[in-house]
Amino acid sequence: MDKALILILLFIIGACIGSFLCCQARRVYLLDTEKKKLGKRSVCLHCGYKLKWYDNIPIISWLLLRGKCRKCHKKIGLMEITSEILSGLAFLAIGTTIELRWFETINWILIGAILVFTASVIYLAIYDGAYGKLPVTGLVVAIALGFIYCVLNQIFMAPYYGVDLWTFLNPVISVAILGGVYLVLWWVSKGKWVGDGDWLLGTAIGLALIHPWLALVALFVANVLACIVMAPIVKKSKNKKIYFGPFMVVAFVIVYTFSDFFFYAIGG
Repeated sequence: MDKALILILLFIIGACIGSFLCCQARRVYLLDTEKKKLGKRSVCLHCGYKLKWYDNIPIISWLLLRGKCRKCHKKIGLMEITSEILSGLAFLAIGTTIELRWFETINWILIGAILVFTASVIYLAIYDGAYGKLPVTGLVVAIALGFIYCVLNQIFMAPYYGVDLWTFLNPVISVAILGGVYLVLWWVSKGKWVGDGDWLLGTAIGLALIHPWLALVALFVANVLACIVMAPIVKKSKNKKIYFGPFMVVAFVIVYTFSDFFFYAIGG
């Protein structure tokens, strides 16, 4: 299969998954905070209009409707289209790492595993960005998926790179860097600097990145992105809180996609 076609398909799949995850994040939030169930069909939160299938086409429907409900014409918001675009781009970016010369089943198992993990952290990024907290169930799922990918990667790559002490230490150190730093920051600040779920998200991402160097780069990228994006907002509103979840997930996608470049930077 041509790689360009694979990338297009991955963007479409990613956008669809982003749309679904955005919907589920809203459902979970309303259920947890207002004990409100939306039902099986997607509806307009303003008038209750049940969306048709053509109202749910990722990105396209939002653009055609100009971000408004078809019936009451009230604004839908940016959460939906932002989730769809960024999720599509995340899948597209990770898809660029696919090596078509690897036709072994191993290659596709690893790609599938990392995409499933990516979907789990995208859900967390959406939830944290929209509601300012990370759901415990989602964090547990992300950690479990990160662990599964880490184990699969280590097992499948062992014939190519061998097995030594670092095979086992690298993931542990990676988790200690990403999860440990945020845990210390949370503990020292008593939750003022970072949330209590950030270190768990860091743990999941540390497992998926596997290598300590990539974890360090991801930590740096996440904080730089947070400073660049949030600095103007915090300057205008002193009480504005920074939610690190979305920045950590964006950093993960960037570092995973360009991992070869970052290894090359240190001669690895």
